[in-house]
Amino acid sequence: MAVGFRRKGQSKRANSKLSSSMVSPSSTRSKPITFSRLRGFTGSIGSLPSVLVLLYVIFFVFVTWKLASSQGPIPHFYSFDVVNEFSHDPEAFTQGLLYDGNGTLLESTGIYGKSTVRKVDLQSGKVELSYTMGKSFFGEGLTLFGERLLQVTWLTNTGFIYDRYNLSKIGRFAHPMNDGWGLATDGKVIFGSDGSSTLYLLDPVTWKAMKKTTVKYNDHEISLLNELEYVNGEVLANVWQVQNLLKLGHTGIDVLNGIAWDEKNKRLFVTGKLWPKLYEIRLRPVTPPFNGNIEKICPIRGFR
Repeated sequence: MAVGFRRKGQSKRANSKLSSSMVSPSSTRSKPITFSRLRGFTGSIGSLPSVLVLLYVIFFVFVTWKLASSQGPIPHFYSFDVVNEFSHDPEAFTQGLLYDGNGTLLESTGIYGKSTVRKVDLQSGKVELSYTMGKSFFGEGLTLFGERLLQVTWLTNTGFIYDRYNLSKIGRFAHPMNDGWGLATDGKVIFGSDGSSTLYLLDPVTWKAMKKTTVKYNDHEISLLNELEYVNGEVLANVWQVQNLLKLGHTGIDVLNGIAWDEKNKRLFVTGKLWPKLYEIRLRPVTPPFNGNIEKICPIRGFR
């Protein structure tokens, strides 16, 4: 098995082939949040040929904000089935993804001089509307709070506010995170990540940090928390630059970096940087492999 890494702003052509297995923990508010993540294995994968399942893995973090029992967090393992696949712009260096209803996605893309915020038709993958950012900003995580579309930027404390409908820039904000990586919301507060092991709970008006939580698995801090999405009372995140375990003659790929949740229809979508495909997936619980010791199957740079 081989796992490769690159600097965040660098990329080769991505491969969108998908495989799966994931873990979700419970947690209490008084203790550090623990997490688990995806690994690749050969399960039922909907319309995708099974050979694609063997090639690449994606990793998620489930961070729950629900009150759990006093006995502490218990990991829950999940795999997924691919329900559907859609076209995705292979030139999009995806950094943030949202489902905006009526078959429309909102997407943030990165790379200096090429960063955008865009509206995308789910069925066709066609970019319907796009706003190009200034050359000095690298677009990152994206979330929708009311009628405001919020975006953070890499290596800065600056974020931007856009009109939900026409994508015009209507303001900016400064946040307390060390960097801008991921954003999500439950409609009341903003969740943020900065590439560390910290999950931020931010006030959507003042942008002050209301709470900071260290994400852990088996007492090990998990850094490189990246793209975020709020799903059924939990924050779903991917860990940056955890990528393929099996390289079968490919020169390189980039990573999953887009997670979108359709609350009305209970659909979960994922894509990645420069992926030509976007997938709808359905999670399902599985028996914990290796007695739940996922470090044995999924070595990850984020552990420390």
